[in-house]
Amino acid sequence: MTKVHRYDAPVPQQRWLPAIAAVFVTSLVISNIIAVKLFTAGSFVLPAAIIIFPISYIFGDVLTEVYGYARARQIIWIGFGCNLFAVAAMWISIRLTPAAFWTLGYGTSASAQQAYEAVLGFTPRLLASSFAAYLVGEFLNSFVMAKMKLATSGKYLWTRTISSTLAGQFADSGIFITLAFIGTIPSSFFVRLIVTQWLVKSAYEIVATPLTYAVVRFLKRSEHQDFYDRRTNFNPVAWKEGKE
Repeated sequence: MTKVHRYDAPVPQQRWLPAIAAVFVTSLVISNIIAVKLFTAGSFVLPAAIIIFPISYIFGDVLTEVYGYARARQIIWIGFGCNLFAVAAMWISIRLTPAAFWTLGYGTSASAQQAYEAVLGFTPRLLASSFAAYLVGEFLNSFVMAKMKLATSGKYLWTRTISSTLAGQFADSGIFITLAFIGTIPSSFFVRLIVTQWLVKSAYEIVATPLTYAVVRFLKRSEHQDFYDRRTNFNPVAWKEGKE
């Protein structure tokens, strides 16, 4: 791959890549756990995951901007694998026979088990919808980010962070809500739910733009790396950093 280094260090160090990847993956796993709760904000009804899930898009932007699409692709798939592992662990834990004295304050172990299942249980439809939305949304976000960086010659970071998030979050919200709820909720509420989540998540990115700038600036100076995807293979299922 072609790499452009705008600083004095001869070799990219990537000392901060594990930390950035950890924040990305952690925000993804946590958001899927807390997404079961819905809350009201004025006239909006939103999942609790909205307080942290957009962070994965912010750090997805950072990964692509600093380290390139191929490295972001690896982290996206690692995030998918970690989330799948977490879901499998929760599925197994739900099926373990609860101890008779384990009540969690619900009076009986059976009641505690029901509460546990209500919070950590997943229906196959919701799980498949979530995974599909995540992959399409994150890869679209990273693709748009990388292509716009080339188109703008690395200038106007805010245009590509916001544009990539608008594209990625629209795909994420549209795919998840369509696959998870079509046929189960009124069509008028269906469209409003997609648009509401898309706009709120995108607004999150806009508000966080100064933070994104600060993190990107710090990483480029610290890592001595500013990646341009001029010869990148944008196939989302390619694992290695191959060339086209």
